[in-house]
Amino acid sequence: MTKIFVYEYLTGGGIDPAHAGAASLADLSALIVEGRVMRDALVSELRELDGVDVSFASSRFETVDPALAHCRAAQGESMTAFVARVAREHDYAWVIAPECDGLLLQLYDAVGAARWLGCAKEAIRVASSKSATAALLAAQGVATTPAIEPGQSDVQRGERWVVKPDDGAGGLDTFVFDSFADACAEYDARAAAARNPVLQAWVDGEPLSLSLICRADGVELISINRQQISLSANDTSQRQPRIVEFDGVTVNQIDLAGDQGRLLGALAQRVAKAMPGLRGFVGIDVVWHPQRGPVVIEVNPRLTVAYAGLSAGARGGDLARTLLAAHGVRVGRSGPAARSRGAQSACGARP
Repeated sequence: MTKIFVYEYLTGGGIDPAHAGAASLADLSALIVEGRVMRDALVSELRELDGVDVSFASSRFETVDPALAHCRAAQGESMTAFVARVAREHDYAWVIAPECDGLLLQLYDAVGAARWLGCAKEAIRVASSKSATAALLAAQGVATTPAIEPGQSDVQRGERWVVKPDDGAGGLDTFVFDSFADACAEYDARAAAARNPVLQAWVDGEPLSLSLICRADGVELISINRQQISLSANDTSQRQPRIVEFDGVTVNQIDLAGDQGRLLGALAQRVAKAMPGLRGFVGIDVVWHPQRGPVVIEVNPRLTVAYAGLSAGARGGDLARTLLAAHGVRVGRSGPAARSRGAQSACGARP
């Protein structure tokens, strides 16, 4: 029996003041609904697999069906210590967490490479920085959005500019400015407060995301998704920035075999080649510019919310098994025996 521990940071206690460290990103609580959707979709699929016992992390803020194997951090136990402890009780750990403040990297170290189901450490390190990702991809000839220095003199006037955390997630704390000077002022204020900002040109076009399955011997583009992204209204007389608002994603929106799909498939191959160590489920955020075509915005070295939509769709019941196989973990197909096991994991159904 293969024992797998699923830890999703937001629902697993990562934003609980009783366990979070001083650098905890409490503002990520805005993403908790997406976190729960991803966690529940993954746990549900894993429970359907024959030969798998799955348990997951929960927190004191939710009531969990006692038939489901779950566990919580002990009083005063840090999240990294908790994840490290429970991972040792399982064969593998599947972690879903934002890259902010090096969080995903810290959890990688807590779990250890032998039990980790996900991207390699170096791929996580690069993808955790929007500026490092852009520089790496640009060096390989991939269209992207390079980081801009506030004092740079060769910027194109008339464009819009975005200031956001270099390691942010989910569009949080992302502002768009019509004025380069105003964007620079926001960047400088964040930098002075050690908030690790990045300044980039805003890319107009259709916001898309690519869902990939990455293996050691290649990459498969499994879905092209449309992202619901909008900008808040602003008062131009007050020169206020617009706030980027993310309202979800709709999967399987562009035919993989069509002209646009083939071009995006080739782009996925180039990104994976440029960033060795991408494994399992990977997301790429892209804007399809009217003239430039696809421009890569960022790479997500982990499950994204698109996974839940794909799990509920045509690939449901098969996606988790396929992803496990991408990590070299072979398990049986879905079957009724798997559904009946309940809370028999080493994690235990703790209150």
